[in-house]
Amino acid sequence: MARFREPEPGKTGRGCGHGQPEAQEVIHSLVKDSDVVIINYRPGVAEQLGIDYPTLSAINPNIVYCENTAFGKKGPLAKRGGYDIVVQALTGLMAGEAKLDGDVPTYVYPAIGDYATGIQMSNAICAALYHREKTGKGQRIDCTLMGTAMAMQTSQFTWLEMFDDEVIPPMLESPKQARSEMKTFTQQVGVHKMFRPAAAGNIYYRVYQTKDGFIAVGALSMALRIKVMAATGIKDPRFQPDGTFVMAPEGWETRGPELVAEAEALFRTKTTDEWGQRFEQHGVPAGPVFFIEELFDHPQTIANGLQVHVEHPMLGGMKMVGPPFQMSETPLEAQSPSPMLGEHTDEVLAEAGLSSARIEQLRAAGIVL
Repeated sequence: MARFREPEPGKTGRGCGHGQPEAQEVIHSLVKDSDVVIINYRPGVAEQLGIDYPTLSAINPNIVYCENTAFGKKGPLAKRGGYDIVVQALTGLMAGEAKLDGDVPTYVYPAIGDYATGIQMSNAICAALYHREKTGKGQRIDCTLMGTAMAMQTSQFTWLEMFDDEVIPPMLESPKQARSEMKTFTQQVGVHKMFRPAAAGNIYYRVYQTKDGFIAVGALSMALRIKVMAATGIKDPRFQPDGTFVMAPEGWETRGPELVAEAEALFRTKTTDEWGQRFEQHGVPAGPVFFIEELFDHPQTIANGLQVHVEHPMLGGMKMVGPPFQMSETPLEAQSPSPMLGEHTDEVLAEAGLSSARIEQLRAAGIVL
């Protein structure tokens, strides 16, 4: 990976590397034989550096140019910088998780907006390369952290006029009032839940505490709910004698919480492994709650090649995640840790035709690392 220095704040020169045109020339040379260019600056910076899409596509019309920004190239927030935590806050991901650090909301771990946007970019680039194979034409791709974060919440970012015209407008006013009264975030979440109450009696899709830990159960279909009852012995009065299921029978506001309490007490009588084996026997999706570090050397991790050992030039031996998917004709393997910034600058520039002496001149001038 070749690394170029970013422009100094306030610089408006057209050249890369602190406004120096030598870096721009190097990038233009690299683009001639490149398939994909990925840009991750605020809107307008690529134009300042002379590496915008019109410029690079004029050099190589077949280029696939993917630019990622925090909030998009248009609109009142376009020029703002945005890290994952900022986008989580603005798009509702943080509020939806309702995770607290003391009395204030905090970010969802890991950096879900960042990682998911990387996947979106990869998908879009693959699609553009396929289109190029069919048509011979390159193209520009624009991705945003904001767009990805909203797309992950499609079920919430849906306004059904038949139902929501009466619900969402007052819902939007209530948080404003709560904020003006300086209510705590927990209180604000409570106000929001008044309009989006959780279904009473949720015993099929949730996490339970067991005798020695926690287990997650995921049974959304009627067939799976029946299997949960068979595995646990729970009697759910919502199942009618004729085989139908009544979501909220009369008196369910009281009976629902009682059923949940019964289920919670039952799950605390056995260990996580015992419940896991029982659910496996009955075909119910379930699994323990782990911290990520507990997956080091886990037999499922090892069996699927999801842990590899590599040598880092500075940190020494390290375990890390292996390829998350495999391909029959082009099998994947971890060949090295992620490169350090500028680790392959010399090799990349040499491939572009620059001599060792020229590379050293660029490095001495502070243009490359």
